[in-house]
Amino acid sequence: MRFSFETTQWLPYPPELVFAFFANPENLPRLMPRWQGARIEEAVFAPPPPRPAGAPRYPGMSAGDGTRLTIGIRPFPLAPFRIPWEAEIEEFRWNQGFCDVQLRGPFKYWRHWHTVTAAASPTNPLLFGTTLRDHVDYELPVGPLSTLTNLLVVKHGLGYTFRYRQQRTAQLLALMTGRKQ
Repeated sequence: MRFSFETTQWLPYPPELVFAFFANPENLPRLMPRWQGARIEEAVFAPPPPRPAGAPRYPGMSAGDGTRLTIGIRPFPLAPFRIPWEAEIEEFRWNQGFCDVQLRGPFKYWRHWHTVTAAASPTNPLLFGTTLRDHVDYELPVGPLSTLTNLLVVKHGLGYTFRYRQQRTAQLLALMTGRKQ
């Protein structure tokens, strides 16, 4: 059975900056909960398509279609072992979004779409920034126990992970730009 998870976050930065931050694979371990001890174990980079004319450049690399990353993570706090999570970037569209698709890892199926859209602040329509949307479709490898496992463990875990990710995104972008949170 396939499940979906979605979350949004508004950030007071231009879409090009938010996109560049997420398109740089070096930032991924910094966005994952510390207890996971995430680290990039292997990376095969594919260049992104040419930037749109006049698009601002931000420091760091961008992982284009076909980039493959293997990330090592702990599956639960204090786990004495690590598991590999191999993903490939698909559907890279400058300053709009991209997908990471699991090739090997803890899920039976995982497709995570990141999109950025210019938007006014939800609390101040005069303040412009970016809405970051994360949409994940996933399937668990536990067959008939999938619905129960999702309800009791995975849904909660994804909520926690993405709340952490949102906090870290705000912190790291503030550090990058020299803004106070």
